[in-house]
Amino acid sequence: MPVIRSLGRAASQLLQSSGCGCGVSLVPVRAIGVSPRQVASDAGFHSVTFSESHHPRVLITGGLGQLGVGLAKLLRKRFGKNNVILSDIRKPADNVFYSGPFIFADILDYKNLREIVVNNRITWLFHYSALLSAVGEANVPLARAVNITGLHNVLDIAAEHNLRLFVPSTIGAFGPTSPRDPTPDLCIQRPRTIYGVSKVHAELMGEYYHYRYGLDFRCLRYPGIISADSQPGGGTTDYAVQIFHDAIKTGKFQCYLRPDTRLPMMYIDDCLKATLEVMEAPAEALTMRTYNISAMSFTPEELAQEVQKYVPELQMSYNVDQVRQAIADSWPMNFDDSNARRDWGWKHDYDLPELVTTMFSYLGSDSRIAQAN
Repeated sequence: MPVIRSLGRAASQLLQSSGCGCGVSLVPVRAIGVSPRQVASDAGFHSVTFSESHHPRVLITGGLGQLGVGLAKLLRKRFGKNNVILSDIRKPADNVFYSGPFIFADILDYKNLREIVVNNRITWLFHYSALLSAVGEANVPLARAVNITGLHNVLDIAAEHNLRLFVPSTIGAFGPTSPRDPTPDLCIQRPRTIYGVSKVHAELMGEYYHYRYGLDFRCLRYPGIISADSQPGGGTTDYAVQIFHDAIKTGKFQCYLRPDTRLPMMYIDDCLKATLEVMEAPAEALTMRTYNISAMSFTPEELAQEVQKYVPELQMSYNVDQVRQAIADSWPMNFDDSNARRDWGWKHDYDLPELVTTMFSYLGSDSRIAQAN
């Protein structure tokens, strides 16, 4: 199995400006043929398995993105503050830095990442470092480096040290030839974005490592994720976050997708709950390595109508971004997540009305919202 090593951290500043929570180097990498079992033996490292420890020791890469901080909070509550390490190449806010262990980790620096796993006795790894869809299309070489080369490093290290590895996938892993309504777990996947291509690559590589090396790889295909405590990060579904901020600040929102563009969505609490549940599920309960998960599906027009119950004077307009519209038109309209519901008991808590109520409860101190309530 090839072990891919980075030779530097040259693109840290570029990544900070891109807004993604991940490390990258744009210098060449080289493959060295080494068995994961052999490397682990040479290191003289004893991996602490879940059965040998009361709680897993967790590392989250790309932890300052939309999901990492919330996941760390959830896992620390369950497993203990010091058992969950958040990592990124960016400087964290004070409240994040002081909430629990935080370290610098560049996913393309193989040696540094492996040292982190060894020195901290990591047993679970959540790999969130990635460039999202719209950002990735604007910088394909960077997206390829982060989303694919970085994944290879993580897979090798996870296999070497018998980690339980979670890598998120996405609705973007499907393409215009995939069935869209509903989209099953197993079907044609021919995405037309570097983001989607890299996620299909991650799904297949994780499944291959599972069958070839016994890696405990687990993956969920996330729909669009909506949260109140993070800003939009360049994704095609981010309009569903921005509308709340603009409704409160200005009472006006201009959407870059057509009003009838239907996409699967999920509130962040459901997303984090599903992630923890699939990681805790008994291995024998899992019939596949990658699952769809879903909660709701709506259009910008339907979301605006629900938002207007809280901000009646919201002025909704549309200025279609052809790049993001083409991406959305190639994605599922609804997810079939029946396998997740059957195998490990997945069940969502938030539909559209609950989502909107929760978002305004979190964001809304505006008098217009108070009057509407």
